[in-house]
Amino acid sequence: MATSRLTSTDETAAVAQAAAPARKGGAGPPGEPRRIGYLYVLPALLVYGAFLLFPLVHSFWISLYDWNGQTLATWVGFANYVDIVRDAELRSAFGHALVLIFFYAVVPIVLALALTAAMSRARVRGLTFFRTALFLPQVVAMVVVATAWSAIYAPSGVLNTVLQAIGLGALARPWLGDFTWALPSVGLIGTWVEIGLALVLFMAGVQRIPRELYEAARLDGAGPVREFFAITLPSLRGEISVALTLTIVAALRTFDLVYIATHGGPGTATTVPAFQVYHRAFETNQVGSACAIGVTLAVVILLVTVLVNRLAEGRDQR
Repeated sequence: MATSRLTSTDETAAVAQAAAPARKGGAGPPGEPRRIGYLYVLPALLVYGAFLLFPLVHSFWISLYDWNGQTLATWVGFANYVDIVRDAELRSAFGHALVLIFFYAVVPIVLALALTAAMSRARVRGLTFFRTALFLPQVVAMVVVATAWSAIYAPSGVLNTVLQAIGLGALARPWLGDFTWALPSVGLIGTWVEIGLALVLFMAGVQRIPRELYEAARLDGAGPVREFFAITLPSLRGEISVALTLTIVAALRTFDLVYIATHGGPGTATTVPAFQVYHRAFETNQVGSACAIGVTLAVVILLVTVLVNRLAEGRDQR
């Protein structure tokens, strides 16, 4: 018996000793080493660096010069960036971008949340059709959108014709040629374009909310408004964060809509940073200033995106 036990113990120790090097060699996380993982993403990093990072760094380098794009450039340091603060035209361009954020982001998200609350509570026939119709502006080229809305806003366009037909002819005006109404008119086009994106995101988010939550709220006597603020809105924080990020970025980088509809006019009433980049680089030959505006705009978009994501993450952790 004793001999048998010793033999069994020796065999167990031998097996453990043989397995020990295998465990030691296999220690660490499963899968390939980290350096192998970098090789997989290297092609994407090369493309990203060649087509995004390098042009951005090169634009920053050009922004340090006073250059017309043809003759020898003159070093001016950060003077082009100082001009962004001092130049009233450039300050107004960034101010107009802030106004467009209200029309591109705030208004569409509020309207989309209201539509989502109504559609999620009641059965709506043809819901797929409504989603498609509202999302359609996202897939239409912005040049087409700008051309169509320019015709609607024209002095003899659809909008003024309808106003005159219903007895409100006093409100008719050349909307895109009016110094007061040109920027809000452009902003409303952005609202029309972005509301479909926000609505589709919110409707997708509502579908993953457990129906039991709504049933429990109704048993407690909650009405539609309380259901929305207690269940729907908190459950859509992730979707709201994504919608805010996409719509704010769309507002800040607006160019084609302004270029086609107003060309920055009347005067500079609708000029925006992206339009100023084009205007200074290709129309007034201020390439250094255009690059400074572009780099500043990229930094602003990055900061806004990070801020929105941080706020969303902070609320989720709470």
